[in-house]
Amino acid sequence: MPEIADRIEVDAKRCHGKPVIKGTRVMVRTILGALAAGDSAERIAQAYDISVEDVRGAVRFANQLVGDWDYLPVRG
Repeated sequence: MPEIADRIEVDAKRCHGKPVIKGTRVMVRTILGALAAGDSAERIAQAYDISVEDVRGAVRFANQLVGDWDYLPVRG
């Protein structure tokens, strides 16, 4: 399984190849959704039996992806 970022890995046989916390089936998008809903990193870590640092790793990964995007508005 390739690690694609600190604490994040992808495996085509796990969660349909979606990014997950290394060694788990906890998807990055699940963590981000919980944070967006207002859950704390501590609550998420406890609920999914991962560490707070795993939660932070998911945020760092998402930040890296968004930071690499170029948005070019189309006017019409």
